[in-house]
Amino acid sequence: MKQNFSTLILNNFRTLLIVFCVFLFSSCTQEKKTISISAQNYYACIDQVTNTLVHDIFSPPVASRVYVYPNIAAYEIIAQNDENYLSLSSQIESLQKIPVVNADAVNTKVAALVAYMEVSKKLTFTHDFVNKLQDSLYKSWEKINKNEFEVSKNYGEKVAQHIQEWFTNDHYNQTRTMPKFSVDTDDISRWQPTPPSYMDGIEPHWNKITPLVLNSASQFKPERHPDFSLEKTSDFYKELLEVYQVTNEIREKGDEAEEVKIAQFWDCNPYVAVSTGHLTVATKKITPGGHWVGITKIACIQNKLSFEEAIYAHTYTSIGMFDAFISCWDEKYRSNLIRPETLINTTIDKNWIPLLQTPPFPEYTSGHSVVSGAASTILTHVFKDNFAFVDTTELPYGLPSRKFTSFNQAAEEAAISRLYGGIHYRAAVDNGLVQGRNIGKYICEKIQLKKKG
Repeated sequence: MKQNFSTLILNNFRTLLIVFCVFLFSSCTQEKKTISISAQNYYACIDQVTNTLVHDIFSPPVASRVYVYPNIAAYEIIAQNDENYLSLSSQIESLQKIPVVNADAVNTKVAALVAYMEVSKKLTFTHDFVNKLQDSLYKSWEKINKNEFEVSKNYGEKVAQHIQEWFTNDHYNQTRTMPKFSVDTDDISRWQPTPPSYMDGIEPHWNKITPLVLNSASQFKPERHPDFSLEKTSDFYKELLEVYQVTNEIREKGDEAEEVKIAQFWDCNPYVAVSTGHLTVATKKITPGGHWVGITKIACIQNKLSFEEAIYAHTYTSIGMFDAFISCWDEKYRSNLIRPETLINTTIDKNWIPLLQTPPFPEYTSGHSVVSGAASTILTHVFKDNFAFVDTTELPYGLPSRKFTSFNQAAEEAAISRLYGGIHYRAAVDNGLVQGRNIGKYICEKIQLKKKG
């Protein structure tokens, strides 16, 4: 009887020991479960930043600033912990190394997304879009591994603060207090505000923003546009007449003309005002930079890039676009050239209107041409030439997709769209594309984000 009782106790002890071990193992396994992050999480962050930019109606130059700094924050975290990538701190003179990470405790992917979202909110007005995504991600991450999430979140916020302290010295805040652009109404070659809103010139002091890679805003000063002249034999007047004739020919073809589709697809005007009587309705869309961010995302998804590779591609492209806008705006307010719409209405046809609404800043060079030239050159460097893709970027804005055989082909179409739309002369398109490509090439030569081989 005693033996049976002892055996029963022993068996029960063994059972309890097994249960305890299983529980302990389960608890340890659960505690060590790592938060999984994919490139899709990163794309979701990009989309919400774009939604914010559209909602807040940021101008193209300012939007480029909102795209670049969050990417740099995320990239620097990745580069510090992945030997395949090189920190920008040793390549961008003003950028100091980010705080050192405890690699054993921090999930660097989580930290990178935290930094990306936090920096983006420091650069925008509306935080609803990013906050909604952030809350959703944070709740799911906390359920998976609360300790890992908290440590990673704290580190991401620390890096975000570091990046904010850096970019507050790019002279953006100072340009907010500078005077509006002074319009010279006595010189008919100079830019004048255009209908329907007759807005002031946007960002006349953008050339004072500190470039990331360029030596100065004027480093890639483009070839001078043809000298202003209303003599019918002059090169300038021929370009003016070309805009008038091309747009009239396109109109005769009807709304389904290929040139109309091209002009509309690459419009990328963040604020198009439509006036009906005393009522003005605004149509909000992405900027030229936002369109190329969309193309970058499409290329990353098509090539099934990893989380780290996607951040690399977007960071490279956004740096190029940021410097491209500084370079372009430097020329715009130096040459201060009148838009075709103003000159055609006063000298050729008072009833003529362009196919696209003229943006509120001087004509030369074409911003879309410069930015497209820079972005396409960098994307070709990242993904190689003859990268065919379907551009679905404009689908959310009611426009169909378009197919391209390469990034360069897309850039060329984006550039010529400005002539089709009636908002730029030929020189602004051609020279702007060259200007952008020179910038893109220089950036690819000057900074290296990924180790060779």
